[in-house]
Amino acid sequence: MFKRVNKILIDLPIPDHGDMNAAAAVQELLGGKFGEMSTLNNYMFQSFNFRGKKKLKPFYDLVASITAEEFGHVELVANTINLLSIGNTVPTGPDTAPLQNGKDARYSLHFTTTAQAAYPGDSMGRPWTGEYVTNSGNLVADLLFNYLLEIGARTHKMRVYEMTTHPTALTMIGYLLVRGGTHIIAYAKAIEMATGVDVGKMLPVPSLDNNKFDYARPFMEQGLYNVLYTWGEEDYRDINQIWKGKNPETGEQLRVIHGMPEGAPVPDFPELPEEFAPGIDRDDYLRILKRLQSNL
Repeated sequence: MFKRVNKILIDLPIPDHGDMNAAAAVQELLGGKFGEMSTLNNYMFQSFNFRGKKKLKPFYDLVASITAEEFGHVELVANTINLLSIGNTVPTGPDTAPLQNGKDARYSLHFTTTAQAAYPGDSMGRPWTGEYVTNSGNLVADLLFNYLLEIGARTHKMRVYEMTTHPTALTMIGYLLVRGGTHIIAYAKAIEMATGVDVGKMLPVPSLDNNKFDYARPFMEQGLYNVLYTWGEEDYRDINQIWKGKNPETGEQLRVIHGMPEGAPVPDFPELPEEFAPGIDRDDYLRILKRLQSNL
């Protein structure tokens, strides 16, 4: 089972005006081949289907705990896309073409399909597919795939970072660069524990140095590059048998936190009457409120 907490991982800047073309680029980090939906579903199905959970518990714990974090990453990227939609259209009458900005936007799905919100697809509108999931059942093969998946995801994050100057997008990507780099090291350590082979010597592929990214530095300063979480349960604490020693990039001591990040409030997105979202006017709301409060 999963426990849902009504927070997102970090505070995201609430913009006065978003950027729908930046949102289109960020879509790749959500539903692309190397996006957060892929990392989530790869690790989730590997954890569901893991054979020998008791015998190989530290490896199961690692994949399962990172799965929980990836749910938060999907949520964070989706919220970023939604914030980037703020202020791109105006609530006027239908004959004035209030959605006319969608006509020239690179990603018209944001205007026609989702009411200017996240879509479970890549930056070109292709839906995410389960074909992106690799779960061979072979522990070492799956760990190696995860290692390479995280490297591919990092490459995409760095590229999208260089496609926009919008602070909301850059804050989110800066955070994910730090946490994704942590996962690369975690899977490298797991492979070394399972095989004795130090695949970390392959690094940088690409470079894991986050200091050149201004929006990543605050998260580096918080020490988030050296931490893995157990997400609050006793069951997954054996990740400390893998996540131990020094961070090969920073030389700092690695730490397991028995819990989860503090998190930040979930943004409350404004209504978009021009998109008929949520489609509840004042009179509807008053009627709904009366029904909700009846027989309490």
